[in-house]
Amino acid sequence: MKLNTPDTPKAESFTDATAAVDRLTALYDQATSFLRDSFENVTTASDDGTRIRAYYPEVRFTTSSHAHVDSRLSFGHVSSPGTFSATITRPDLFRNYLIQQIGLLIENHDQPVVIGTSDTPIPIHFAVTTETAVNLPQEGAGSFVLRDIFDVPDLSTTNDDIVNGTFMATDGVRPLAPFTAQRVDYSLARLAHYTATDPEHFQFHVMFTNYQFYVTEFEAFARAQLRDPDSGYTSFVSTGNVEITDGDTPIPDTIKTPQMPTYHLKRADGSGITLVNIGVGPSNAKTATDHIAVLRPHAWLMVGHCAGLRNTQALGDFVLAHAYLREDHVLDDDLPIWVPIPALAEIQIALEKAVAEVTQLEGYELKRIMRTGTVATIDNRNWELRDQSGPVQRLSQSRSIALDMESATIAANGYRFRVPYGTLLCVSDKPLHGELKLPGMASDFYKTQVSRHLMIGIRAMERLRSTPLERIHSRKLRSFDETAFL
Repeated sequence: MKLNTPDTPKAESFTDATAAVDRLTALYDQATSFLRDSFENVTTASDDGTRIRAYYPEVRFTTSSHAHVDSRLSFGHVSSPGTFSATITRPDLFRNYLIQQIGLLIENHDQPVVIGTSDTPIPIHFAVTTETAVNLPQEGAGSFVLRDIFDVPDLSTTNDDIVNGTFMATDGVRPLAPFTAQRVDYSLARLAHYTATDPEHFQFHVMFTNYQFYVTEFEAFARAQLRDPDSGYTSFVSTGNVEITDGDTPIPDTIKTPQMPTYHLKRADGSGITLVNIGVGPSNAKTATDHIAVLRPHAWLMVGHCAGLRNTQALGDFVLAHAYLREDHVLDDDLPIWVPIPALAEIQIALEKAVAEVTQLEGYELKRIMRTGTVATIDNRNWELRDQSGPVQRLSQSRSIALDMESATIAANGYRFRVPYGTLLCVSDKPLHGELKLPGMASDFYKTQVSRHLMIGIRAMERLRSTPLERIHSRKLRSFDETAFL
């Protein structure tokens, strides 16, 4: 079969990160333009048996030195001599990230990177993602069989082997980044589907919640920030990519209600805050974090509701998780249950200081409304209806002080994907002590607590924003044979 590919320049070495990313961008744009143009031509011409293919660009790095870099750094260097590579997609979206990561690699090892074309084909579906006017035919609906002419997504090579620590190099080349280009493209497409907002709107600081009440408060906060010219926030994006820059501009109802409604309070440098309403359950929590992880956020937090397990707790009290009991099961195949999920000091401090700031309580007085301890996450919302002897015994043995359905999943996926994580929950019921979440109680609770709880999460994110990235990204998240890219 004849193969039609674009003419691309030979691989070239770069010691300037910006120039390297410029070359990645040129190669990617050339490849995707070639695929889009070819698709348009195929739809109006007869099939002549030609296979049309273009490849992702690639960063390749080789070092023969055992040079010892700054031991305080958790990223930006390779752990041993060898050749490393990463396929790259959407260099426009990841431009600043790529400049930073490539720049650190060049600086820490005093070696150039090589930019060229990889041997991984770009699926036609991902090449046309940003072109809303281009519609790919469903299987059997077009005048030709799509996969006979173009490459399509290949799930056999779209996986989490690198981040899961199971990747085996067959050609001696080790990974330079935690995700391959196909894996990133897959998640970018899923993000747009699940959240009804484009990936470029996502900010570096992500909050997850499990109630729509938080969304209402978040929008009110965002509008107040947009009315303040000194806030540093530039716009607010709602589902359907509706973006406003004026705090008084109404937001029309979107036609589509996504599975995970997502909202973005943006800053020019991407250091704003994204809020994702993941709904209820560990499956949703895993789905959201699986895909948001490819955007390499600086931190993500869970700010939701939980069941208080201690008689001394009151409705509205806060729980700062410093350990997790994982009974959610959705990550058991990716991250074994015996792997500990440590608390990250920088995140814990930011959350505790935010609670003190918003509540105006400090030190010993803060203990009146906040407990630090183990949070248990389960996969059965109605666990109370089962025989309680087993679950309650395990909860007691683990010293759990709260129970929910998302926190351990979000923390475990943060650990797995090397994204700093934290959890601050609010007690909304106490099932072991006869205080169930009933409609009347819930209404009063939500009215008084949601605004304060959300503000604590926001203040914590703003504290993290001012913390250098290399200090937020704890070495606890990195293995002894880690990718150089964050």
